[in-house]
Amino acid sequence: MDTNTFDLIVIGAGPGGYEAAFEAADLGMKTALVEKDAPGGTCLNRGCIPTKSFLHAAGLYREMREAAAFGIAPGEIAVDYARMRDRKNEAVLQLRKGIEGTAARKKIALIRGTAALRGGGTVSVRSGGGEEILRAKNILLATGSVPALPPIPGIDLPGVVTSDGLLENDRPVGRLVIIGGGVIGAEFAEVYAALGAAVTVIEAMPQLLPSLDKEIAQSLKMLFKKRGVNVLTGTQVNRILPGADGTLVCEYGGGRAEADCVLVSVGRRPYTGGLFAPGAQPKTERGRIIVNEYGETDLPGVWAVGDVTGGMMLAHAASAAGRNAVRRMAGLPPCADMRFIPSCVYTDPEIACAGMGEEEAKSAGIDADSRKFPMTANGKTVLTGAERGFIRVVFEKGTRRLLGVRMMCERASDMIGEFTLALSLGLTMEEMARAVRPHPTFCEAITEALRLP
Repeated sequence: MDTNTFDLIVIGAGPGGYEAAFEAADLGMKTALVEKDAPGGTCLNRGCIPTKSFLHAAGLYREMREAAAFGIAPGEIAVDYARMRDRKNEAVLQLRKGIEGTAARKKIALIRGTAALRGGGTVSVRSGGGEEILRAKNILLATGSVPALPPIPGIDLPGVVTSDGLLENDRPVGRLVIIGGGVIGAEFAEVYAALGAAVTVIEAMPQLLPSLDKEIAQSLKMLFKKRGVNVLTGTQVNRILPGADGTLVCEYGGGRAEADCVLVSVGRRPYTGGLFAPGAQPKTERGRIIVNEYGETDLPGVWAVGDVTGGMMLAHAASAAGRNAVRRMAGLPPCADMRFIPSCVYTDPEIACAGMGEEEAKSAGIDADSRKFPMTANGKTVLTGAERGFIRVVFEKGTRRLLGVRMMCERASDMIGEFTLALSLGLTMEEMARAVRPHPTFCEAITEALRLP
């Protein structure tokens, strides 16, 4: 092979792309990883990691303000937005260097530039140094997604931002209006409410977190109300207007909300801008690349994984799909069970779900039941002063086989992995309950939920 010929070319160095490249290198494939921006993709640079850094800082601030209840007098505390942003950037840089170092150790060619699929197993890469042509038997597209922008008049006004812009904010926000009450909107509402901003969330659907169960949505809405967040569901924003002194006004059916900043978080859309040369585009539908269960497109040797294929736009789903696709290329069985992909929302308390909800199971014709354990009966929850929450397990009545779980409690995002494994193994409630979990912990509530009569 010459230096421009590979076994696999991966376009996009987000979680789906770099994990696929790592898997390919481990299997002995000569691999190129092409990225036009910073390695790590949206998740590392503008999504999961930056948002969770802000959430951690906001949580610390709330804990310090409420520390008197535990006998701690913290004194005067203040929020330094610029330092919060810098700390976020430090974490991102450290993890980005880790990806680059791993690629180098695995002898992956990390190529900086904008890639385009040309057909016939070739990819062109444009950078400041000109154009380079790469060749490979297999090409994996993992170009991710970008924030979606609804056609609202005034959405281009200064001060109207997506999550990308708000993550670079280094100034106090007194009033924040969030258009969209999905996962991104809910997490930013959590951050800025904890930091003392007046937050209004406007969601067009009848509930917050429209993709999740009504019970969780209602619980989060009540919690937000307790924390002073104004939540408007079933409400459309008609337009955004400039207000006095650089402020903004969001007009919606029956009212208006003033803001210093407006966050637009109505979802994300697959990104394929400039990705295909004429005649080299695989089949798409509403902007997403169509793939089969293995990640194969309708073009021989062309694969796609992650956000660019639509579906669950989650970093861990993209990573698993990327590794599975590479193993398929190599004629090996998949390494990840894609039937049960956990989803998490990093509010306080956290929300985590896997498998089916009770209504979903019944709609599928399964004779299902559920058991709910309130976290107010959990010792660790009580001693830490955590918010009330619950664990609801869903199972098939006859076999007692676990079907799914819905959790809203401290450390839900850490505990959900235990349920995901149980679902993948097809365990019953009793089989999962056999494990002895330590006391006092949040996770011992899992045992209690499973043992309910």
